[in-house]
Parts: sequence; C-alpha cells; structure tokens
Amino acid sequence: MEKFYVASSFRNLDAVRYVTSKLVDNGYFHTYDWTTSEKSKGSLTLDDLKTIGENEKKAVMESDFIVVLLPGGKGTHIELGIALGQGKRIFLYSPDREIENVETTSTFYHLPEVEKCFGTLDDLLKKISG
Repeated sequence: MEKFYVASSFRNLDAVRYVTSKLVDNGYFHTYDWTTSEKSKGSLTLDDLKTIGENEKKAVMESDFIVVLLPGGKGTHIELGIALGQGKRIFLYSPDREIENVETTSTFYHLPEVEKCFGTLDDLLKKISG
C-alpha cells in the first residue's frame, strides 16, 4: 500500500480533504491529516507548533509520494523541500497554470521529479493513480 501526504494551505481545506478521501478510498495510506490539528482551530502555543511541525515532517518522510496543492504557504513549500531532499515523488497541482509564469514561478516546481498537474482535482487523481 502506497503512503501519501498532502501539502497545502488552510485556504485549500476542502480540496485537501477531497483529494485525501479519494486516495484513501482507492487504497492509499494517508500518513498525517494536518487539517484536524489544533492549528486549524486558531489557538496555539509554540509547543503546539513544534509538535505539529514534527508530525508533518515525519509524515512527509514516511510517504512514498506527496501531493502539493497550490496556492500554498510557507509550510507547504518547506514540505515540498523535505520531499525533494528525500527523493520523493511529487505531484504539484496548479489550478490556474500560474506555475508556468516564468516571472512568478519557483525554480523547484520545474525539477524532473516534480510532476505538474493542471485541470480538475479529478484530473490530478487520475494522474496519481495512472
């Protein structure tokens, strides 16, 4: 059973939950669900942030692949960096193809181990299950 992690921001909560549920329904194992953490509830201490960070780092490192749903924030991009450093497969989803704008894109989005995905979330899921 392949293990996965979804990196994104709270702005994409519904999309993260949709992708996660579809992958789990198709037999994949989700390494960590950050959408249920205390961070989503808004009141945190520095110790809470440390624990969440440890859980997220461990989840990325235990995954066979990660899915990055853009737009993302600082944490999303740190998780992308961890995955790149660990040689993980990465599916990078950009709903509006903004990552193809040479003036605003990140160089890391265009590395060979990053599979860029456009279209709908279902298109992304098909590419993952490919």
